[in-house]
Amino acid sequence: MLSREDFVFTIGYDGPVAIVDKQARQNYGVLSTKELVEKGLFRAAYSSALYSKNPDEMKTVVDIYNKTAGTSYTVSPQLDRLFGIFPVEVSRSIVL
Repeated sequence: MLSREDFVFTIGYDGPVAIVDKQARQNYGVLSTKELVEKGLFRAAYSSALYSKNPDEMKTVVDIYNKTAGTSYTVSPQLDRLFGIFPVEVSRSIVL
């Protein structure tokens, strides 16, 4: 299983390997879900909330995203498509 930081900043997959954004991970890897969303890093914040499996974090991300974007999304699988994030079981990562 990937670490939280690797999962949050994964930008794609090469087969069974996650490709991780090194610079984003270094700059923002220590931030909480709420801090990520407050900085406008919605994709990373959504990934963080998904990784934590905490419904309160997920609700925070959705609420702030809706307020910022003027949308009315709810916590649903539709958000996976919106942000392009799908939990995939991989055990390795490449940091670029």
